[in-house]
Amino acid sequence: MTITFLGTGTSQGVPVIACPCDVCHSDDIHDKRLRTSALISDMAGNNVLIDIGPDFRAQMLSHNVCHLEAILITHAHRDHVGGIDDIRPLNWIQKCNMEVYANTPAINSLKHDYHYIFEEHVYPGLPEVTLHDVSDCAPFSVGLFTITPIRGMHKDLPVLGYRLDEQGGRSMAYITDMNHIDELEMSILDGLNLLVINALRKQKHFSHFCLEEALAIVSRCAPGEAYITHMSHEMGFHAEVERSLASNVHLAYDNLVVSV
Repeated sequence: MTITFLGTGTSQGVPVIACPCDVCHSDDIHDKRLRTSALISDMAGNNVLIDIGPDFRAQMLSHNVCHLEAILITHAHRDHVGGIDDIRPLNWIQKCNMEVYANTPAINSLKHDYHYIFEEHVYPGLPEVTLHDVSDCAPFSVGLFTITPIRGMHKDLPVLGYRLDEQGGRSMAYITDMNHIDELEMSILDGLNLLVINALRKQKHFSHFCLEEALAIVSRCAPGEAYITHMSHEMGFHAEVERSLASNVHLAYDNLVVSV
């Protein structure tokens, strides 16, 4: 399987509008971050998207993505679902509804915020979506993947991460916008080839893991490799932080492609 990091930034992206800080004015392409999203592809070419933020259209065009088999939603904050209206061309090309997986709070938010998608209507051209509630966290299949939801908390909001096991034995997990994972859920992160986990900044934060907390989870789970995502400009310069990490831990960056 491969993972393409479509975006690795927070809700404001990097650079932040009107911010005078040195990171936001960096010339290093690694310090330019769209809103967090990832494309995971299996050996047969099936594509699974994790989160569909407001940069979705640009991300799909940049990587020439012509089909998606499923979208996995971690939670319904706008930086993670704000691109849902732009699935319409894929509906047209694929001639089917988009399969979208989320927990109950996210589904309720989607139905409220994008009510026009889910109301009974005859108006042509609206996004066509089939929602799947995976709050029970039972594994399900897409393409060659067996996908297991992972429960966590984003301050007071229940959110999901996802473990993807591909036929043949390769495995990865993707966690973003969490600041707490219960002990019972931690076992789902055992035996991974790759772990992707959020770290907003170096300093502790009320609703996201900071770098130290994310690295502690990496150390405990001991994946083959780990990548940090969902970083703000407060994380600092990519090159400087990267040099401080263990050899199997990296800061992700936009457009990075990793084979698992």
